[in-house]
Amino acid sequence: MKPCFRFNQLLTVILFSSLLLVVSCQKENSLDSAEELEQQEASVLTSEADAEAEIVFNEVFDETMGVNDEVGMEGVGSLDRVNPNPCYTVTVTRLNPPDLFPVKVVIDFGPTPCRGLDGHYRRGKIITVYTGRLLNPGSIATTTFDGFYVDTIKVEGTHKIENTSSSNTTRQFTVDVTNAKLTKPSGNFIEWNNHKVITQLEGLSTPFVPLDDVFKIEGSANGRVQRGRLIAAWESNIIEPLFKRFNCRWIVRGKIRTVRRNTNTNGPWVAVLDFGNGTCDNLAVVTINGVSRQITLR
Repeated sequence: MKPCFRFNQLLTVILFSSLLLVVSCQKENSLDSAEELEQQEASVLTSEADAEAEIVFNEVFDETMGVNDEVGMEGVGSLDRVNPNPCYTVTVTRLNPPDLFPVKVVIDFGPTPCRGLDGHYRRGKIITVYTGRLLNPGSIATTTFDGFYVDTIKVEGTHKIENTSSSNTTRQFTVDVTNAKLTKPSGNFIEWNNHKVITQLEGLSTPFVPLDDVFKIEGSANGRVQRGRLIAAWESNIIEPLFKRFNCRWIVRGKIRTVRRNTNTNGPWVAVLDFGNGTCDNLAVVTINGVSRQITLR
C-alpha cells in the first residue's frame, strides 16, 4: 500500500524545513559576524598593545640616556632635577675601580609612587650597566628592572642600547628589548620583543641642548597581549619611519603595520597605526579593513 501523504503534512514539512534553513543561515551569519567582530577587536588590541609597549620602552631609553652626563646626556627623560628634594635617588657604582667603566647606575624611585615631570607616577628601580658613555661609538647600556612600575603597570624585561654610530659626527643607536612584560592590576598583560635602529636627525650641532634632538626610528617587533578573555599574538613592522623628539613624550609621526600571527598577511585584518603629522599629542589613528578609528595612547 502506498503511504498516504496529505497536502497539509507536506506543507508542514516544507515550512519546518524552511524554518531550519532560515535558523541555520541566521546562526551561520551570526557566527560570521561574531568572528568578524573578534578579528577586528584583536587587530585593534594588538596595535594598541604594540604602541603602548613602544611608549614605555622609549621612556626607558630616555631615562637610560639622560641620567647624567657621565654615562649619557643629562636633561632628557622625566627625572625632576629642578626639585631640590626629588622623590628618587641615583646610585653610581664602579664595577672595576678605579676605571670609570663599566659602571652600574640605579635609579630608585622608592616603594611609593613618585610623580615625574610628565605627570606619571613611578616606583621601584631601573638598573643599568654601562660599558662606556653612550654618546661614544661602541658603548652599550643594558637595563633591567626591580619592582618597577609606571603608574599601575609593572615593567619587566631587558632593554639594551648600543651606540652603532660610524663616527663621532653621526649618532645612531641599536636598541633591543627582550622578554618584556607589562602587567596591569587586572592581570591583563603585554609581552613584547623589539629590535630597532634609532638615528639622530636633528640636534647634533647643539650637543648640550638635548631638547632640540629629533630621532628617526626603524625596526620590527612581536608580542602577545591579553585583555579579559581575549589573547592575541602579533608581529609588527615600521612601514614609515617613526619620529621621536626628546621634548615630546609620544611618537609624533610614522606608521606601524601590525599582523596577527598565523594569519593571512594580505588579509583584511591587518592594522596600520598612524601616529600623525608631527604634532605632539597622545592621539593616533588605527585603520583595519579600510575602517579608521582614533585611539588615545597611554
